[in-house]
Formats: sequence, structure tokens, C-alpha cells
Amino acid sequence: MTVDIIKNENEAVILVAGRIDTATAPDFENAVNAVLQAFDNVIFDFKDLDYISSAGLRVMLRSQKSINAKFGTLKVINANETVAEIFEVTGFSSIIDIE
Repeated sequence: MTVDIIKNENEAVILVAGRIDTATAPDFENAVNAVLQAFDNVIFDFKDLDYISSAGLRVMLRSQKSINAKFGTLKVINANETVAEIFEVTGFSSIIDIE
């Protein structure tokens, strides 16, 4: 898994490639937490994400809660069919804005 961050004036875009699973979720969480400390508006670009496990979903849920507390916005863009289905089946699509 790789995580790249593009910082704009009002938001950060987190580009994730590969797989977010039990082994990579801690690194994903560390990268996300650093962004959440600095930005109220975050976009996750999952164009190159192949898979997200329950460990990754927990990070996403914590991220959404953190953004809600700051009255910011969080959204997921470019999720492939597999990742979008995981969000749908788990009910996360009703919690997180997925475009």
C-alpha cells in the first residue's frame, strides 16, 4: 500500500494505492491522522485501491467522526467496483459520502 497526500488551500486529497488490510491499516491510519490534524476537508481518492478490510473501514469510520466533530467534509472518490461494493455491503455508504 502507498499513500500520497496532495495538500490544497482548503482541503487535502489522500491517494491510496494497493490494499488496506490488517498489515497496512496502521500506516494508513497514521497518514490519515496527520492529515486530519491539519485539514477539515478531506477527499480519499481510491482510484488505485484494490481492497479495503474491516481494519481499513475502522480508520474510515474514525476519520468521519473526527471530520464531523470539526464540521468539515469527507468524501471518497474513484472507488472501483470491488471497493464500492464493500462500502455498500457494510453500510458505510450511508455514513460516508461516496462519489
